Amino acid sequence: MPARSPRSTTLKNTAAVTAGALAAGIAYASVVERNAFVLREVTMPVLSPGTSPLKVLHISDIHMRPGQRRKQAWLRELVALEPDLVVNTGDNLAHPKAVPAVVQSLTELLAVPGVFIFGSNDYFGPRPKNPLNYLAKPGHRVHGEPLPWQDLRAAFSERGWLDLTHNRREFTVNGLRIAAAGVDDPHLSRDRYETIAGRAPAAADLKLGLTHSPEPRVLDRFAADGYQLVMAGHTHGGQLCLPFYGALVTNCDLDRSRAKGPSRWGARMQLHVSAGIGTSPYAPLRFCCRPEATLLTLVPAPTGGRDVGSRMGQSHPSVSVR
Repeated sequence: MPARSPRSTTLKNTAAVTAGALAAGIAYASVVERNAFVLREVTMPVLSPGTSPLKVLHISDIHMRPGQRRKQAWLRELVALEPDLVVNTGDNLAHPKAVPAVVQSLTELLAVPGVFIFGSNDYFGPRPKNPLNYLAKPGHRVHGEPLPWQDLRAAFSERGWLDLTHNRREFTVNGLRIAAAGVDDPHLSRDRYETIAGRAPAAADLKLGLTHSPEPRVLDRFAADGYQLVMAGHTHGGQLCLPFYGALVTNCDLDRSRAKGPSRWGARMQLHVSAGIGTSPYAPLRFCCRPEATLLTLVPAPTGGRDVGSRMGQSHPSVSVR
């Protein structure tokens, strides 16, 4: 038998090491990090001057299936944060029988003032999708079976949360007047901003906008109407990220630098994108992007937001993240 060349042996050893590292990475992403739920804490200066701070719990992209006991237990613990307001930006479901699991996991939070909108995976179940389409065909849509979103909406509404899907509502939390509005999911082209168009009430202490997918065309409309903060989900924070690089994609037209967390949109509006809590059952992986909920502490802006720079996307030095 002829002796193997050193080069051939080196290549085979390199291939074996690479395959082993890839297998270990997939195992970590699918077993460890996907279930390593974390709470993020963010302070954002968006309120009108002279108002008291407001604690807002942002949850998104739960993608619940009935048997996900660890996720359900973690969600039940969030009530201990004692938020003043809960904001749910959609994609709660990943299974036609998941509504009871979502409602039971959020039972105590449903007793807290809350607002919600829905995302594509509240309306349609997940289906297998070529992951390369996220890069090559970001506009490609594959819908699964219809999901019982009406039942989920009824459960949320009966317990007091406000449905902001193409609605404008004004309400008071802890003495703060909140003017809130939301659109249906732009990812499915269901957004009809004209149904909520118009200047947000100037007297409101917080002008809050909701959208599941943070599409720039929708963010621009909220900014033009004077909203101080828009909250969104959908991106999963990129879901598979690279160290020192971040998200590879956002699955929408939002740039990668805003895939999760707080950022500035325009001269006066802030944006918060949740990296979300779950994943599709057909892509149960997270890497360098732990599943999360966020507790935002909203505080008064120094001059009601009028002191910030006008450049699109300029960050605000007062925003802090932990």
